[in-house]
This record gives sequence, C-alpha cells and structure tokens, in this order.
Amino acid sequence: MPDTELIKKAVGLACRAPSLHNSQPWQWQFGGGELRLFVDPNRSMLGDPSGREVLISCGAVLDHLRVAMAAAGWQTVVDRFPDPNDPTHLASIGFTPIDVTEVFRRRADAILLRRTDRLPFASPTDWELLEPALRNVIGAGAVHLDVISDDARPQLVEASRLAESLRLYDSSYHDEIDWWTGSFEAAEGIPYSSLPSEAESHRVDIERVFPRPHHSERRLEISKDHATILVLSTDDDGRTAALATGEALSAVLLECTMAGLATCPVTHVTEVRASRELVATLLDREALPQVLVRVGVVPTHEEVPPPTPRRPLDEVLHIEN
Repeated sequence: MPDTELIKKAVGLACRAPSLHNSQPWQWQFGGGELRLFVDPNRSMLGDPSGREVLISCGAVLDHLRVAMAAAGWQTVVDRFPDPNDPTHLASIGFTPIDVTEVFRRRADAILLRRTDRLPFASPTDWELLEPALRNVIGAGAVHLDVISDDARPQLVEASRLAESLRLYDSSYHDEIDWWTGSFEAAEGIPYSSLPSEAESHRVDIERVFPRPHHSERRLEISKDHATILVLSTDDDGRTAALATGEALSAVLLECTMAGLATCPVTHVTEVRASRELVATLLDREALPQVLVRVGVVPTHEEVPPPTPRRPLDEVLHIEN
C-alpha cells in the first residue's frame, strides 16, 4: 500500500484541481490503506443551490488524484458513492501498483502548469489532432463532448449575456461573487490578478462578469477572443453525472495543457435555466450542458502567472491513526 507521505504529496497535487470560484469544496480521509473523498457541505454556494457544481469540482479533484497517483506508480480503484446513508461520501479509493510511463509523468506535470486564464486567446493550433485526443481521454461514458462551431458562436454569446442579465439584480449572487474575489490575501477564492479588467473583458465575449480590478491592460496583441469552445454535457442531472463531469473536465484541461494550450472553464451559462436551455440547442444530441471550456493559445513571451492559492493540506486531509 502507498505510505502516508506519498498520499500527502498526491492529495496536495490533486488539490490543484479547479473548483467554482476556487472554493475547494472537498475533504479527504486516509486510513487502512484506503483514501476517501467527501464533499464539504460548508462550502456550498447560493449560486449553486443544487450542489451540482460542488460535485463537478470534487470530480475534478478525484481525477487529479488519479493522475498524481499514476505518476507515483499506483493505479486507483475507485468506488463512487459507496455509502447510501452518507451523501457526502463521494468515493473510496484503493490502490494497486503499476509501471510509471512518461505520459503519466507529463500528465502530472500538467497539473502544476495549468492555470485558469480569463484573458482573450488566439485560435488553438493543431486542433484536428487535439480533438480526437480529447474525445479519447473522456471516453464514451456518461459525459459527452461537443465543439461549438463558429456559426453557432453568436447564440452562445447570447446565452452568456442572458445569464448575466437575469442575475443583474440578484444581490445575494453578487455579494457571493464579491466575497470570493476579495482583495485580501487568502488560501481560497480568485485573486484580483486573475480577473480581467473592464477593457480586457470587452475582448472576451463568453465570460462571467466579475468585479473589475484596475491594472494595466494585458495581451493587447489579441484584439478579440478566438478560443475554441467545448461543452461537456450529460444525459441527466444526477449526482453521478455531475461527479463524472468533473472527472472529464480534469482530463480535458490536462490534455490541453500537455498540448501547450490555455484553458478557462465557464459555468455561469449553465447555472441559469434559460441560458442553459439555449446552450442545449447548440449540441449535437439531446443532453444537459454542464460546463463549457475555452481553449486557445496565449503569447509565448508572457510570464506564467503564479498559481492561485490553495487551502493548507492539514485543512483538507485527515490521517487516521
């Protein structure tokens, strides 16, 4: 069985996973050779009343854990929702030894390289090679992947604006956004440096409206966002589907990072019923949109921004004696 120190390192790496507003709504327990993942109900949000995005976040951290353990020579054996009497218990994870490949190492390295980039992108390169790879990493299971065509982009922009307009006077939603983007130093939330200014946001047509920081305008050489937009969807809105969406999101983000591309998950359009239904009309099948991903290229001369903060490991991982 993997020892405690290895588990600590793997969980620490897994917790680099993206989550709604960097809320990190997960808890881990390790004991008896088994690692257990729980949702932290204290980190739910008013903007996510069903808890669907919390589960997507936890699915992402679960897949990141799988990647981290594979790079350390361990295959994960996951039992999802193992306790019908405890809805917070999302997964019990066992381990079997495996040989480490170079791909395993590169994928784990991608965890540290990935950033959520809210600035405009240039068009992704070699898309004809990347798209089959993305479909391969998520497989033919519960989660579907659609690529929004250029012709359908105006409708997607309309859905984005509709979602924002329907929440224009929702004070609780805006108060929550303000809290998670506070300028104070914290181990959670979105740093001001990661938010687009007013001028920068005008060049990104599909985005959540955050408070606008005041800083010098960046990435001026890209006058308009040319990101390719992906949609991850499922056949239903159950808990299993939400967790699987997070796992697929993790796989897509890491695959794009390995290809040298920038990414930004987008969820505000799936939080409002009217805009979500509009996105659904753009899919190649009858399905429920769960999360969008912007994918593109950023200038090579840019400095890589610092990683966003994460909660201390002893707050999210409990080691049983």
